Amino acid sequence: MTDEMLRAPAEVKYAEELDWLESIDDGPKPFAWRLSPKMVRLFVLGSERSDGLEREIPQKWFGDRSFVERSIVTLASDRGLLLIGDPGTGKSWLAELLSAAICRNSTLVVQGTAGTTEDHIKYSWNVSMVIAKGQSRDSMIPSPIMTAMESGVIGRFEELTRSTSDVQDALISILSEKYVSIPELDDDNIVFAQPGFSIIATANSRDRGVNDLSSALKRRFNFVRIPVVTNKRSEAEIVRFRTSELLRRHEIELELPPTLLDVLLQSFADLRAAAASATSDDEKLESALSTAEQIGVLEDAILHSQFFGDRTLRPETLGSSLVGSLARRTPEDLAILNKFWHGVIEPRSKKDGEDGPWQGFLEGGRDAISTLS
Repeated sequence: MTDEMLRAPAEVKYAEELDWLESIDDGPKPFAWRLSPKMVRLFVLGSERSDGLEREIPQKWFGDRSFVERSIVTLASDRGLLLIGDPGTGKSWLAELLSAAICRNSTLVVQGTAGTTEDHIKYSWNVSMVIAKGQSRDSMIPSPIMTAMESGVIGRFEELTRSTSDVQDALISILSEKYVSIPELDDDNIVFAQPGFSIIATANSRDRGVNDLSSALKRRFNFVRIPVVTNKRSEAEIVRFRTSELLRRHEIELELPPTLLDVLLQSFADLRAAAASATSDDEKLESALSTAEQIGVLEDAILHSQFFGDRTLRPETLGSSLVGSLARRTPEDLAILNKFWHGVIEPRSKKDGEDGPWQGFLEGGRDAISTLS
């Protein structure tokens, strides 16, 4: 089944693993949860030898254990959960994994934008059915949030702070009253949330609107702030995990040299340090320099090597991919990268020697900057 999807949701991708965990789970479960809180944590963070399981459960989200535990406890209390962090910190992935483990459904999602309306979180109408038969529950189109309420499962709201105040106000009543009224109907005009219903929302801390949440809405969420991964070891694990998934999905047999991964990680660390010391936004790349963007750079380099190279990942390709991925504004970002290449990458290549990976990385980046300029 997963072969027929471009990207399978977590409950489909890990269905066999979730089935097995459910079969051995004898812990107490809140509401109608499919797994106990301890098993949910184990599914997300992976198993350890001390767990004494007959099989290993791989780690799927890389971050502090306390963030996952607080998230699980929040959902067990039926309060809303708001995951806040910079782009690329894994907020949406954590929300998907938690939903998959708790209720085996992570697809009841509303995407917050300036165009999101109250209908997107409550209900709308099938116009042709209304014309033919009038307004009824059959002609109503429930939102993903309303479907989650009726089913007693988790609904997700991505980028909450990008939605308007009207939408946020409508969410307050859902989180506090746990029902939605349908004034257009005379009978059967209230949808009550079933036990187990909750909402996992995400918010980008770089959005200006993140400070516009009303006090009333904030009170109905428990906040979990997901920091940027700065530990090199943890970041390397995330990149390896995501890259191995990419290789499997595309059926690519290509080795990721550890030295090139070190070059990528160090380059992003240096770029972040340069951004932190910048005195104005004009001296910073538009990119958030997140772990997700590192994965994107590596994915670009791998696919280029596979389709247009000799199926060997080379430092020149990685340097070119990094510049191509991060140079979003011209000429501003190109000027910043050019300065970085001369001031940081070139000294590293000289220290590394002609046979080291930094020399090829230097040349690939230089060529890309020249071409884009």
